[in-house]
Amino acid sequence: MSTKTPETANDNKWIGKRTIRPDGADKVTGRAAYAADTTMPGMIWGKVLRSPHPHARIKSIDTSKAEAHPGVKAVMTAKDIVNFPLDKSVMLGIQDMRWMCRNVMAREKALFAGHPVAAVAATTEKIAAEACKLIEVEYEVLPFVIDVEEAMKPDAPILHDFIKFKDKPSNIAGTLEHKLGDIGEGFAKADVVIERSFRTQPVHQGYIEPHACLVSVSDGKATIWSSSQGQFMVRAMCAYLTGLPQNDIRAIPAEIGGGFGGKTIIYLEPLALILAKKSGRPVKMTMTRGEVFHASGPTSGSFSTVKLGATKDGKLVAAQGTFCLQAGALPGSPIRGAAGCAFAPYDIPNVHSFGYDVVSNRSKVAAYRAPGAPIGAYGVECVMDELAEALKMDPLDFRLKNAARQGTKAAHGPVYPRIGFVETIEEAKKHAHYTTPLPKSKKGMLYGRGVASGFWFNAGGESSAQVNVNEDGTVVVITGHPDIGGSRASTANITAEILGIDYKKVSVLIGDTSVIGFSNLTGGSRVTYASAMVVTQSTERVIGQLRERAAKIWKIDPDAVVWENGEARPAGDNAGKFEPLSLGQIAAQASATGGPIGAGQQLNTTGAEGGFATHVCDVEVDPDLGIVRVLRYTAFQDVGRAIHPSYVEGQIQGGAAQGIGWALSEEYIFNKDGKLDNPSFLDYRMPVSSDLPMLDSVILEIPNPKHPQGVRGVGEVPLVPPLGAISNAVYNALGRRFYSLPMSPPKIMATMDMAAD
Repeated sequence: MSTKTPETANDNKWIGKRTIRPDGADKVTGRAAYAADTTMPGMIWGKVLRSPHPHARIKSIDTSKAEAHPGVKAVMTAKDIVNFPLDKSVMLGIQDMRWMCRNVMAREKALFAGHPVAAVAATTEKIAAEACKLIEVEYEVLPFVIDVEEAMKPDAPILHDFIKFKDKPSNIAGTLEHKLGDIGEGFAKADVVIERSFRTQPVHQGYIEPHACLVSVSDGKATIWSSSQGQFMVRAMCAYLTGLPQNDIRAIPAEIGGGFGGKTIIYLEPLALILAKKSGRPVKMTMTRGEVFHASGPTSGSFSTVKLGATKDGKLVAAQGTFCLQAGALPGSPIRGAAGCAFAPYDIPNVHSFGYDVVSNRSKVAAYRAPGAPIGAYGVECVMDELAEALKMDPLDFRLKNAARQGTKAAHGPVYPRIGFVETIEEAKKHAHYTTPLPKSKKGMLYGRGVASGFWFNAGGESSAQVNVNEDGTVVVITGHPDIGGSRASTANITAEILGIDYKKVSVLIGDTSVIGFSNLTGGSRVTYASAMVVTQSTERVIGQLRERAAKIWKIDPDAVVWENGEARPAGDNAGKFEPLSLGQIAAQASATGGPIGAGQQLNTTGAEGGFATHVCDVEVDPDLGIVRVLRYTAFQDVGRAIHPSYVEGQIQGGAAQGIGWALSEEYIFNKDGKLDNPSFLDYRMPVSSDLPMLDSVILEIPNPKHPQGVRGVGEVPLVPPLGAISNAVYNALGRRFYSLPMSPPKIMATMDMAAD
């Protein structure tokens, strides 16, 4: 890993340093408490009965035999969940509760194989599972549709009669459009025009920890321990779905064993809450890995068409994209990311980008790291390479000639401020990875190199923090964001830097809904950005209090006290000659000078700016076996400011690794009966360590001027370029393009066989 700081010198004591991660020891020793580790006296177990059919009307449910089964304490169905009628939208953040109430439990119809239709709580998991089998459900089996293109056809089975497109029932649940300039005029000016279509399959986030929760209800008050990316989201959705007031629900975030966006919604929590309320006992629920694959949200599969036009001197003049994304059984595919991010890295005067949100009989999609953006970038970056080849230009030179800069107007709305996209390309061009020749073909192996770029919006949003000084001079910081990307380490670095104390004296906690103000989800690459702002403001207020306390001790005006390097000092000789007071010394006298020292801040943060990256990938292709191996991978990313470089490096490496899986091996495979055929890590081929090279990162720091530490979001962008970079590398090796992912051995072999014929 290397770091480039063209505009700042990293002279901080803690910001930008690789401090020891605060959660590391607990995680490597097994002390960290995850949701599945939580237990309570009197606890019982909940299990879910799921539909065997991808599409079926639920005519009746008889739970009487299950209720009478020994050991069963409670049974529930959709009638126990608040019904949000389909004719009126009820939004909670970006989630429509009409869909959420039908996602956690099937109501009128079962919409995918694995859709929950009932749940049981019993004294053991085995008894609960046995009781589920005793529930009698009468289904009217209906025709189903799995593929996005098939679902868009006029004669496709319709999932929801109330969804209309062009005044007719349709599986097209929504659209999104971005326009800039006039694409007709733009393409008329083009000397070279290339149009291609692309397909991707649904891929799962692949978090190692399945969904789990424990819910207790006492005196009408519920406490929820769960694995999620937002305890306030859990509280609000459970309140909506069960009818309990939010102030009667306390949501406590456990450690989280991965999420990547897949734990920004709920599945088990409202079911466990209802079962706990009915039974009067704490209820624990965990998903099996099979249930995670069958019934939690992967990202969308897609069908896309991308058209680009350029002049003979290599200037892009027009771009058009149509992105059709699977939403799963209920509306809500990430067309914003696909349509908004696809062309965002480039300065193109004429753009038309259109997204279709399409329902089909699959589990409802969930967010997955830059939702939709990898799909959009995949098609665009492949066509960019085809254009560069047609124009006889180096692919990075072509991107550099058309790169978005400060002042570029993006099709999705903004005029870019200072951004670092150009720097990512320039660093890639001169890096040893790009300048070192590829190996020559040997033993039948073929070698190729590909590049691609990508963009993600990044986000701000609501965040809260509290900074308290202990009597011994140590500091406790409480934020409201589950830590899935290193936010505790970054918070400790920032707090220690501002206070001028050792980072080991700063403890960072994740507060539950009863101890910290509202904080939005951990997602969208928002947490380090947003939490740093509220933590900075809280810490600055604490420094103000420390100066006031020192002034009381010295009996001078607070304006005559400055805070430097962890100490209060007189502002000058005129203020008086006093020995500096450390934070610990001031804290020791807190009772005598006014009481506890601490401050909090709540803010709807703004000013988040988009992130850009450029990736370079080398592959080896075995044409006899169809196997593609990634040999070398380097990612170049503008991160604004790397508060904790090791975590930034980890985010970039993780995104690249996931992108390699998406491009080469991962996919949901459905059989002729509309059921998932590979619901396990044995058959769903995520990359393992032996599939990956060392993943290198070059961190570029072009500070965001709207943030006190210059932060830009980091976590989403690394997953955007890999699909295109790897696809371009495979083409460079084989001389044949693949317009469908994953590029698995059967697809490689089929294409090679066709070429041979």
